[in-house]
Amino acid sequence: MKEEGRRKKEEGRRKREEGRGKKGEEEIFTLFPSFHLSISPPLTLSQSPSLPRIIAGVDEVGRGALFGPVVAAACILPDEVQGELVSCGVRDSKQLSAAARSRLAIQIRAVAVDCQIGAASVREIDRLNILQASLLAMKRAILKLNVQPDLCLVDGNQRIPNLSIEQVTMIKGDSRSIQIAAASIVAKVWRDELILRMALKYPEYDLTNNKGYGTKKHKLALERCGASVFHRVSFSPCRKS
Repeated sequence: MKEEGRRKKEEGRRKREEGRGKKGEEEIFTLFPSFHLSISPPLTLSQSPSLPRIIAGVDEVGRGALFGPVVAAACILPDEVQGELVSCGVRDSKQLSAAARSRLAIQIRAVAVDCQIGAASVREIDRLNILQASLLAMKRAILKLNVQPDLCLVDGNQRIPNLSIEQVTMIKGDSRSIQIAAASIVAKVWRDELILRMALKYPEYDLTNNKGYGTKKHKLALERCGASVFHRVSFSPCRKS
């Protein structure tokens, strides 16, 4: 009888501990809904398992715009600040308000090991095509890093050509990697601020509101005024003008 009692007591304790573990996991998923996937890239042959890897997240913005450059950011974050950044709201930049992005971009830059911007011009977009120009902007951001990463996490499914650093592509990476999400925020804020400055010279295109994207007012302005030197003439709405 005593043995049976001890067995039931032990089983009850085990179930309570399992319940607490599941509850904790649910709380983590609730607090950090965008980053519940662990990132454990494989080690290269030259990488010692005992040494931490320096990981950079890379993302681009402005790929679908009609006006202005495509801009990328590369971001390296210390391990100890990543949880704090997630709890502060760092996630896919498209899910954030402009005010939240601006606030978080300042915070990301303040704590990052390194964070750099790369861009490809309108001429390069028209000459290379938007995909290759986007990859070029990402490569430039990576090469500008003062701290060379061991691994680059690249948003999307396209590898960056001729990059000597190991890279892993991640579809919807800005919802799966804190490094990519941070890069998407920094790149978005940087490009938006650039377009706002350019809007002062080209007020007719409503750039303050559309940030260079093809809204109805923007397309109407193209039909009425024609394309500026900063419009992507390889994009059909700009060619029609």
